[in-house]
Amino acid sequence: MIKWILTKIVGTKNQREVRRLRPIVEQIVSIEESWNGKGQEFLLEKTREWQGYLHRFLPMDLPPVRIVEAAPREELEEIAAKLNARFESLKSEFASLPAVEATPASIEEGKAAWNNITPQFDKLRERYLNQILPEAFAAVKHGARLLCGEERDICGQKQVWDMVHFDVQLLGGIALHRGYIAEMATGEGKTLVATLPVYLNALTGMGVHVVTVNDYLARRDSEWMGMLFQFLGLTVGCIQSMMPSQLRREQYACDITYGTNAEFGFDYLRDNGMATSKSEQVQRGHYFSIVDEVDSILIDEARTPLIISGPAVVTREQQYDTLRPAIERVVKAQTDLCNELMAQALKAQEEGRTEEVGRCLFKVKMGQPRHRAFLRAMQDPELRRIVEKYELTLYQDTRKKELYKLKEEMFFTVDEKTHDADLMEKGREVISPGHPEDFVLPDLGTAFAEMDEDPRLTEKDKLRRKNELTKQLDETGARLHTTSQLLKAYCIYEKDVEYVVKEGKVIIIDQNTGREMPGRRWSDGLHQAVEAKEGVEVERENQTYATITIQNYFRLYKKLAGMTGTAETEAAEFHDIYKLDVLPIPTNRPCIRKDQNDLIFKSRREKFNAVVNIQELHDKGQPILIGTASVDASETLSRMLKRAKIPHEVLNAKNHQREAEIVAQAGKRGAVTVSTNMAGRGTDIKLGEGVADLGGLFVLGTERHESRRIDRQLRGRCSRQGDPGASQSSSPLKTT
Repeated sequence: MIKWILTKIVGTKNQREVRRLRPIVEQIVSIEESWNGKGQEFLLEKTREWQGYLHRFLPMDLPPVRIVEAAPREELEEIAAKLNARFESLKSEFASLPAVEATPASIEEGKAAWNNITPQFDKLRERYLNQILPEAFAAVKHGARLLCGEERDICGQKQVWDMVHFDVQLLGGIALHRGYIAEMATGEGKTLVATLPVYLNALTGMGVHVVTVNDYLARRDSEWMGMLFQFLGLTVGCIQSMMPSQLRREQYACDITYGTNAEFGFDYLRDNGMATSKSEQVQRGHYFSIVDEVDSILIDEARTPLIISGPAVVTREQQYDTLRPAIERVVKAQTDLCNELMAQALKAQEEGRTEEVGRCLFKVKMGQPRHRAFLRAMQDPELRRIVEKYELTLYQDTRKKELYKLKEEMFFTVDEKTHDADLMEKGREVISPGHPEDFVLPDLGTAFAEMDEDPRLTEKDKLRRKNELTKQLDETGARLHTTSQLLKAYCIYEKDVEYVVKEGKVIIIDQNTGREMPGRRWSDGLHQAVEAKEGVEVERENQTYATITIQNYFRLYKKLAGMTGTAETEAAEFHDIYKLDVLPIPTNRPCIRKDQNDLIFKSRREKFNAVVNIQELHDKGQPILIGTASVDASETLSRMLKRAKIPHEVLNAKNHQREAEIVAQAGKRGAVTVSTNMAGRGTDIKLGEGVADLGGLFVLGTERHESRRIDRQLRGRCSRQGDPGASQSSSPLKTT
């Protein structure tokens, strides 16, 4: 109670922090207003002044002692002049720096003095940045004001600059500079907010990396925000996939570099795992990084390993095609068995034999949890209760043997939670009839011991038999592994849910963003198994050369900050892993979105039928965004909308190239957009003319996501910048 009263009086921790930052915002606004009438040259002069002070703290590339000792007189004079020039510029902070002469001993003394003072540079640099922050932010805002009306070609489209920073955006900029994660609602202009701390920290010359979720956004933002940075006298680069090393080196040499987390991570791996000299490296350090959609990159993909791989010495791609027909026979046999079990279960239900109903349905659940008839049956609460009760009794210690017996009656069992599938004895018989030894690994230890003790065998015979047995072990192990991966590919990995097939390639779909992940491959032969299943070319297996997780890569930066619309739900995780605190930034205008109560349906079919029943909203012209969890669900809804004669657009991993175009039209009068949860990442949905009077954008979610944050992202697509809007989610009791 006391805590509640105190919070009401003094505010929450976040509210107090925002209040502390307000005076700085007022100072920035005041400075910018006092510059009224100042032009670009004034801002360029400011940039040069600040750079002149901060560049004194840049690292110096000094030769090692053996090169100094072997260097001719001219080179020694150059090195000494370089050290003296830097020492002279640092006299105000370090009065006792030596004068360096063109001799190896004096140069080594100068290098030692340099190494002694460099640890203090971070503190000096940060102190100066905080000191000039109000003026630097005012310079960025004034530059944005001067740019208004300028037209540029951004990613092939004409774009007129019409943005000047709001006060809340200045707040967000201060938060980012101080190493917070700024939580800003959709439509609040996070891309523009980033220009403030990026400009300030880029003045150091150390290089600032701005991380986005895909190549398109990296290119768009580097060109769009690059207008402002270049106007202020800074250089801007952009890393794109398939870019040659020399061009990458040039982009990293810029004051500001845009790119995706994968590109930055892979460049780090190449620099530290494959480059043989410094001249082959492309990156020049990890000073400050701002991560856009920070929750997606630092939480959803945190433990995703970035792997540089090459062709494996031992490959098994031939086995996938060889064993595929056998696996297809097993899967067909299991499907036929499950069909029979479903028929038996329904008949037993009519006759009132509850135990038999539970037994048959539980076996189907173990063997084919995505069997269509089983999923329909599970929409009946009574049948679902019977299965759950039967399953609970089987997991009691007294009935464990019965559970194992039931499993052996199936060809294989599937565990969706662990993404695993186990082949049973019946399945092994289908794959290799009359040869059970094909699934037994030879016991090398026992066999070798027996050979060594057998006096009838010569040393040559022993060696030959040992080699044969080792080869048999390798072949059997490879066959078992390939069989296991193929079984997973057929039973667990669904097309248009976990992956799509495009131009003869299997492309993984990111389950958090709904986007394709070209270039990513499942490891341990699973990708080859899915390729064999889909009948496309089975690519050669790879071996790992270098690897790092996203989490470990971003820990390399001295300073790290991020921005997103949904971070507060993961605040504890951000603090524990990255030592980053989340600061929610107030909206520029109050959010007036109406979040309606969820609709709960008995089944998936009923839910989709209700979703399609949007004719009333469509007839009055209100735009509608329908969010789905997978490509398959979006295409199912699309077919139903076509039957209902409702014109619409579909945005999913199969047509992500049109994302910007589709999202740009999603707020127009009468627009209906069916999308996976990729909708609007980095692109705002702006309302068309007259749409605000109709109630704004209506967002309809077709199911709750595992992460509450993804649901908040979908809702956040409407009601940007004080626009009207509404959202509602619908869920079936059984989502599978």
